[in-house]
Amino acid sequence: MSSATLNGGNISSSNNNINADSTALNSAQLSDVENAGNSPQIPPKNKSRWRLWLLLFLGPVLAAGTAALWYFQGLWFGLGSLYVSLSLLLLIKPGFRWFYIAAVTGPRDTKALISYIRVLIFVKRQERKNLNIGDIFESNVARHPDKLAIVSETQQWTFRQVNEHANRVANVFHSHGYKKGDVVGLLLENRPEFVATWLGLSKIGVITPLINTNLRGPSLQHSIKVGQCTALIYGATFRSAVMDIAKDLPAHVGLYQFNDEGSTVASTEGLSQGLAQQLNGLLDGAAKDKVSAGANRADHHDKLVYIYTSGTTGLPKAAVITHSRYFFIAAGIHYALGFRDKDVFYTPLPLYHTAGGVMSMGQALLFGSTVVIRRKFSASGYFADCARFNCTIAQYIGEMARYILATPAASHDRKHLIRMVFGNGLRPQIWPQFVERFGIKQVGEFYGATEGNANIMNNDSTVGAIGFVSRILPQIYPISIIRADPHTGEPLRNKKGFCELCEPDEPGVFIGKIVKGNPCRAFLGYVDTKASSKKVVRDVFSKGDMAFISGDLLVSDEKGYLYFKDRTGDTFRWKGENVSTSEVEAQLSNLAAYKDVICYGVAIPHTEGKAGMAAIYDPAREVQLDTLSVEITKVLPSYARPQFLRFLRKIDLTGTFKLRKVELQQQGYDPATIEDELYYAKSDGSYAPLTPTVYDSIQRSEVRF
Repeated sequence: MSSATLNGGNISSSNNNINADSTALNSAQLSDVENAGNSPQIPPKNKSRWRLWLLLFLGPVLAAGTAALWYFQGLWFGLGSLYVSLSLLLLIKPGFRWFYIAAVTGPRDTKALISYIRVLIFVKRQERKNLNIGDIFESNVARHPDKLAIVSETQQWTFRQVNEHANRVANVFHSHGYKKGDVVGLLLENRPEFVATWLGLSKIGVITPLINTNLRGPSLQHSIKVGQCTALIYGATFRSAVMDIAKDLPAHVGLYQFNDEGSTVASTEGLSQGLAQQLNGLLDGAAKDKVSAGANRADHHDKLVYIYTSGTTGLPKAAVITHSRYFFIAAGIHYALGFRDKDVFYTPLPLYHTAGGVMSMGQALLFGSTVVIRRKFSASGYFADCARFNCTIAQYIGEMARYILATPAASHDRKHLIRMVFGNGLRPQIWPQFVERFGIKQVGEFYGATEGNANIMNNDSTVGAIGFVSRILPQIYPISIIRADPHTGEPLRNKKGFCELCEPDEPGVFIGKIVKGNPCRAFLGYVDTKASSKKVVRDVFSKGDMAFISGDLLVSDEKGYLYFKDRTGDTFRWKGENVSTSEVEAQLSNLAAYKDVICYGVAIPHTEGKAGMAAIYDPAREVQLDTLSVEITKVLPSYARPQFLRFLRKIDLTGTFKLRKVELQQQGYDPATIEDELYYAKSDGSYAPLTPTVYDSIQRSEVRF
């Protein structure tokens, strides 16, 4: 583990081995959901089934009647009769409230339905023609070869240049005997060559695991092995990391070193030892115009890349992304948020993750847009970059928005062309401040997991919502929130053994129905089949059906808007109440001037449940305890207030700016083993230093909470 620091608006992290494909926050009230599923109830969809049949029956009748009156009596008489008919319907069941919800959510649902249909048409069109990503990209190259495709701080590559580099890569590896179905790992920082390399490998059917550039030692070795790599392409920057594990890799794994323009002589050490081949020289001698005729192309449903994800703990898992899955993800967000082909996208996210590498980069590969990338995220440079490169859409993820908001005001805050920001993890507690300060017209918050099929989108900038499900016809998009144990994530079942849907404002686990063969509903899982099986729940609403289970607790309101509550296992119970760590973290972060906050539960001897503990990253010790203790009482109920505080001198972040809490939770609050400042809550709500003497008193139950 190593630290990430916030210094002058710049974030750096040196062990970002976790993917964050499903993070967002909500401001829903903390509530007790422990016993939510103890008394079986009929799922809401059964209660609304008769309403659907009523609409299906009355709809054609009203339409026919209106048409007849329009024909015989005129337009205005026909429309008037329709209005009267609908008004009469409000006097009978299903009741006024249902029709009110249908009316206010109708435009939202209609827009989403049209987008969904466009996505399906797009994906099906590629499937019928058996097209892969390379095919679509080459058609964009033919249309505008000299248009900029990928821009970075130091490079500007046109569509032609990307395609030529991709062809060189394809020809080199084809000549070296690599063929369709082989696996060649890629360890390279954000740069145009990263995209062109895996794109070129895909042209000969080779699968490319996109390896996290922050991995070292056993984690890096594991990623190469679990991806079943037969070769590894790595940048000279990562030579030392690769050489450290080279002798422990299987003998058949070939190594190819790519040297960029900034490489030094020392970077050729692995080459001189005969452990790796110099890729640059091989590329220089390869054909750039087309791929060798002897290479086998990839089919539409073939595997394209592996993207590593592991939540917040454990070794990386390789999630499978096929060509069809890439089409769906990139096209899904394109149509859902109304992207335009002429848009210029800005993403400072790592391209080895889905957010940057598929959602943003997919706009260039599939729709011919320009994408601006950055090697490392900089909070102070975010909108400065957007202004410099004339970007129109910018991407965020995790805690990035909070870091950006914490930077000093600057002239470029509003001197940009950004019309929309999109991503996941924009906390509702800072959402209004963020859009107001930077003049953002639209926010597209999404939710989804790399390996999952449960993907949703907030397409109307509703503050805090990560998406929605239609209240009129929820069956159109088969996602649900089911009752589950908030601590284990295990679905709660009724007497018949089936899961049950949550009512509005009732937290539950988010799932997506699995439909094999459907790229929009299929669950491809991981390379490791055992890991895949843990993400599937069976016999959900009927015998034999299956669903992807996200492991995230969500809650919906009566209009169908969905809000993130917490990860299952992150909630803890204290004073008879369930505490959401996400809610506590969001509130404390605001009180502490947007500093990083990690909340978790810790055990106290002879005490039921777990007490809340918050770790605040504050190396300069700027937080005033007296003020903080007073403000906490204003924003958090008594049971959710942290009983222990820890002020961190350093902090670990994941590759997508998620905070690690497992190690902190294991360390607990023992001052004998923790060097950071520790405090405990006294009976009056103030905080006092947690000394070894006080700690011993707590262990003997002499200090009560």
